[in-house]
Amino acid sequence: MDIEGLREAIGAGRVEIRRSKRRSKTIGSLLEGETIVLVLPWRYPVRGNEAQLASLITRLEKKIGSVRAGALDLEQRCRDLTARYFADDVLPASVRWVGNQHTLWGSTTSVTREIRISDRLRFAPPWVLDAVLVHELAHLRVLDHGPRFRALVAAYPQYDRAQDFLAGFSAGQEWSRSARTA
Repeated sequence: MDIEGLREAIGAGRVEIRRSKRRSKTIGSLLEGETIVLVLPWRYPVRGNEAQLASLITRLEKKIGSVRAGALDLEQRCRDLTARYFADDVLPASVRWVGNQHTLWGSTTSVTREIRISDRLRFAPPWVLDAVLVHELAHLRVLDHGPRFRALVAAYPQYDRAQDFLAGFSAGQEWSRSARTA
């Protein structure tokens, strides 16, 4: 995006500028619906810094594009896993990667049928990602981790192996964090 594109996007409401008295130096960016929101320090001048803001938006748009493409892959995986391991056609309303899950591998909101998968799994072996998706898909059918839930996830043949992998991965991450702070 160039400076003229930035001005046009602001005028059309595709980009919103918000000021924050809490920010002193950094610029934040986020996506709300289809609107890119730039959160600027209260005294940050837009004029004179338009090239920097346009560059930030370009980077964010690339990231959004890759996240959306990844979400489509997750949705297809969920359709495939549902067809293979569940005797119904219950599908999530959305499945997406998130960067704010540091202790969970995935989470499901049963009311909205949304599944979120930690981006720590982006480079995990496919069978591990599938096990996490099967786990979250099972939560669309059963809320707790009781016998019915365990029977559903047991249908995935590598579920226990994936749990072992994730336990080792978590231990390695914890060890790495403690080694850096020591």
